[in-house]
Amino acid sequence: MIYVFYVLAGLGAGVVTGLAGLSAAVVITPVLVSLCGWASYDAVTVALTSDVLASLLSAYTYFKNKNIDIKRGSLVTITAFAGTIIGSYCGYLFSQAQPDGLGYISMATTIFLGIKFLFQPITGGTSETKSMDSSKEMKKTMLAMLCGCFIGWVCGFTGSGGGILMLTVFTLLLQYNLKIAVGTSTMIMTIVALTGAVSHVSMGADIYPLPMTIVVASCLLGAGVSARFANRCEIKRLNKVVGVTLAVLGIITIGIKYFAG
Repeated sequence: MIYVFYVLAGLGAGVVTGLAGLSAAVVITPVLVSLCGWASYDAVTVALTSDVLASLLSAYTYFKNKNIDIKRGSLVTITAFAGTIIGSYCGYLFSQAQPDGLGYISMATTIFLGIKFLFQPITGGTSETKSMDSSKEMKKTMLAMLCGCFIGWVCGFTGSGGGILMLTVFTLLLQYNLKIAVGTSTMIMTIVALTGAVSHVSMGADIYPLPMTIVVASCLLGAGVSARFANRCEIKRLNKVVGVTLAVLGIITIGIKYFAG
């Protein structure tokens, strides 16, 4: 039965990555911690590993549909890279004091994200990326890079949250529409997740090859299918589908963890 949970965790994570550019950890970490009994730091490591390939595949799909801002995304990636290394170390220290803490944080984040998509959907923004020639646009880019450092820290610490924060920066600050924001977010999350995964392993996270392979493969499948769907889907529907999925998942996993404990 536990292998069924691995498959479901991977598929669910791939779906939210492909649909909305969210970190795979918003699904994988709660499932592995609450349903499979994993230590939260090890679960985050699997989530970050899954994020690398799933985000890369999703980003490629969005790139083919011309829904990525490579120039600004590359600049934000640089600062997010540094933040992720620091966040991973902070997450390691926190996990030593509170072994289940990261798992509960991820579960709460999952519910929050679901409510956010349902009641405050991201529907605005432009369909084209803007030039960086003007001083105003350059200031926006510099602020986005600063936000990228914080986002990297959050992702390294919890293994989640990076995707929704990226969406917030790109839709509100740079005024992208949801598809441009998601595409650029998945491109950045590929590097952020790789950095976080390597940092977690170097700090002593336990690796379980078979479960990790199952989760990663399932995540890739979910990401590939959902990213193609998202590039053809109407934006309001994307918000509703992702919102309901995340809210229900978060409530179920917290409930199971609470009653099991």
